[in-house]
Amino acid sequence: MNEYEELTQKADDEHIEVITYPFQSERIKGLYIDGTITLNENITTTSERACILAEELGHYYTASGNIINQNIDENRKQELRGRYWAYNERIGLSGIIHAYKSGCRNLHEMSVLLNVTEEFLKDALAVYHSKYGIYAEIEEYIILFEPALTVIERFGYFSD
Repeated sequence: MNEYEELTQKADDEHIEVITYPFQSERIKGLYIDGTITLNENITTTSERACILAEELGHYYTASGNIINQNIDENRKQELRGRYWAYNERIGLSGIIHAYKSGCRNLHEMSVLLNVTEEFLKDALAVYHSKYGIYAEIEEYIILFEPALTVIERFGYFSD
């Protein structure tokens, strides 16, 4: 089962219907409304489809009410919470470590390995940088976000 199918199963487990629709605007990739996630039928790759589905599931888990009007501060905050959920669901710090251990050398290779779009990966890294600052520690690894994404393995690391 690929990531998109796993997310579709997660939606089904929550009794959320996932459908496609020919939105008039290419800017609209997906919407969550009243137990239904609608994805733009023009999304052609499974990686982009999975990213958009994850974000809409994030809105299901983290938002309340109609947040379409992004001129309202609270709606923007809820939009970001949905995206953060998606970034952690699809990538997370553990995904960065997985890419490092798999020998990925650039963002393109990382996005292919993690089956996300490069744009989604870049946005996630920007969020992690904002959240953690210059670096984050996870188990025996240090993830540096500045000056460029770097993973350092600490040798001689002992957990408590």
